[in-house]
Amino acid sequence: MWQELNYQKKSSDLLVPHIDYQINPAEIESIENNSIAQEVGFESGDSIISINGKKPRDLIDFQILISEEYLDIKVLDKNKKIHNISIEKDEDTNLGINFRDALFDSIKQCNNKCPFCFIDQQPGGKRKSLYIKDDDYRLSFLYGSYLTLTNLQKEDWKRIATQKLSPLFISVHSTNPRTRERLLKNKKAGEILQQISWFEKNLIQIHAQIVVCPGINDGKILEKSIYELAKFHKKDKKTVLSVAIVPVGLTKFRPKNDGLKAIGAEYAKQTIDQVEKIQKSLQTTVGTRFCWLADEWYLIAGTKLPNYQSYENMPQEANGVGSIRNFLKILKSRTKFLPKKIEVKRKVSWIVGKLVYEALIPTVNQLNKIENLTINLYGLPSQYWGQEQVVTGLLTGEDLISGLKNKDLGDEIFIPSIMLKHNTDLFLDDKNIGEVESILKTNIHILEGTNDIINILIGKSNIHETAKDA
Repeated sequence: MWQELNYQKKSSDLLVPHIDYQINPAEIESIENNSIAQEVGFESGDSIISINGKKPRDLIDFQILISEEYLDIKVLDKNKKIHNISIEKDEDTNLGINFRDALFDSIKQCNNKCPFCFIDQQPGGKRKSLYIKDDDYRLSFLYGSYLTLTNLQKEDWKRIATQKLSPLFISVHSTNPRTRERLLKNKKAGEILQQISWFEKNLIQIHAQIVVCPGINDGKILEKSIYELAKFHKKDKKTVLSVAIVPVGLTKFRPKNDGLKAIGAEYAKQTIDQVEKIQKSLQTTVGTRFCWLADEWYLIAGTKLPNYQSYENMPQEANGVGSIRNFLKILKSRTKFLPKKIEVKRKVSWIVGKLVYEALIPTVNQLNKIENLTINLYGLPSQYWGQEQVVTGLLTGEDLISGLKNKDLGDEIFIPSIMLKHNTDLFLDDKNIGEVESILKTNIHILEGTNDIINILIGKSNIHETAKDA
């Protein structure tokens, strides 16, 4: 039931401009319980047209606009009726609204032609969202996705500075202008150091990424890129916070004659040695390792992952840098207080990508010491992508079908949620969970978070109270 008031107030917020062009109303996906929005009468399916006379372009604008004490909100309800709602609240208090999309206007797409782009290394005919090449600074700020900066317009730079959208996540790949232009196939790409200087001047911090392509941006070029980025990590002004070094990932669908080479074990070992030497040098000169290798380097090389402390504050865990080490740390904590026996006999399968399989064997061996429990750990390659060594998040429905057919799956199988599109049951190849279950003749369950994995695999909601606190 809508509560409509007649309170009027002009917004003095200069950060969200009055916009002439059409912006779609922001559709509400859900309302949080006991929130202001629920009390006022907002419902799922309603859409926000404007706040204090301004149309939010995205979630960032929305958060800025609702920070005021008095709000005059124009709402389009799910029956297409317009309401004017006035709210008085404490400043900076959230309304409790979750939107269907973070961007209310169109997504800013990428105009680069990077040969290693994963979007271009997919087969055709799948859902449209798989082929969207975003290069949107707002998604970088909100969710940590990487952007190249080559697609930014004047108004975008101005907004980043004005709204202090920091930190951003930047795909640098190389600080050498010619090398970066070659990799991105974009003449604007060579301006990267000037752009980072702009960030420094405007007090915007960034996390950088370098995707290493053998023979193109490795060796001396990689070393120089890291050291040039480290110049922007000063004691009094830390503009570049960290650098992630990521191995190029290639699929069987990539264009022919793209000039790229796959990364093997020996090359991975050489790169690890090179970067770890640079880390030691930077630890002395700037007080931090500054750059970190993605977990895949160590898994491809077949060498031990670095210890947890070496990742410092885990600045790029979401980019696969130290994520497995942290995952193993949590698993170790959760397996300190295991039951000796479970009452009901249980046999299940845990599915992961082949790259992480060996790292998880000690945990599964420990779990299998529990009487009445058997966990089959399967580390699968990806026939779909044509990759023998693959991370878990890239496994598709087809990979599960081909890799698990005629295997002893026990009573049911468990897969991590990273295999699926967010909030859906779809794999990257557009197969859904039901299709895979039907072919494998078993039930599939989703493992959502590291902290719950052990309890769920064991089949108990509570193990030992000490384990919860560990």
